[in-house]
Amino acid sequence: MTLDPTIIQAFTPTGKLRASINLGNPILAGRDPASGEPAGVSIDLARAFAERLGVELELVVWDSAGKSVDAVTNEQADIGFFAIDPVRGAGIAFTDAYVLIEGAYVVRDGSPLRERDAVDREGVSVMVGKGSAYDLYLTRELKHARILRAPTSPAVVEAFLAENADVAAGVKQQLEADMRRLPGLRMLPGSFMTIRQAMGTPKGRGPAAAAALAAFVEDMKAGGFVAQALQRHGIQGAAVAPPAA
Repeated sequence: MTLDPTIIQAFTPTGKLRASINLGNPILAGRDPASGEPAGVSIDLARAFAERLGVELELVVWDSAGKSVDAVTNEQADIGFFAIDPVRGAGIAFTDAYVLIEGAYVVRDGSPLRERDAVDREGVSVMVGKGSAYDLYLTRELKHARILRAPTSPAVVEAFLAENADVAAGVKQQLEADMRRLPGLRMLPGSFMTIRQAMGTPKGRGPAAAAALAAFVEDMKAGGFVAQALQRHGIQGAAVAPPAA
């Protein structure tokens, strides 16, 4: 696929494609145990998009979704990997989703909470990762429960325990990993949201650039790249998103 040089320029004002990577979501990115370098589905997609543009890739790595969003919004990076959210959409042009992830609740074994619908009550405190997709979502949706914020998504369960919160909210797979590490926890059945993970670029890069990125994501889904990346990195519980409407 040949891209217009003006589109390539829109994505590479510094001469490289700067990809904002959030290491706070283990579904999409982490560090390779052997090399310590960033690895995961989002890094694979970033490399593939750089190849499509015919440019060098530079990874801009963060420990939280909020910092990664700010990097793209403020044009410190050219693309990023985020859950779609209207608040973030003020400064970022999103593609359609490429992966679907569940958001879940964890409580202590002795908690009286048994159903996710019981969480939104007066006197209930919910720990979330600051600036995460589920922070933004629950801030809008919860009318009675009190939201507390950990500095990053991977720190949610530790903060939930340390601050004696009633509920920990987060990406289901991250919570499951924490439950294997920390005894005395259980997950409430079902999910409180489906997190639609997409790619994005600063809105100032223009509609043609946004359309090119959207077309890339659709190609990666349709051609099996996303499914293969999930399998290659051993990701369980995440699904390839359907084609864009």
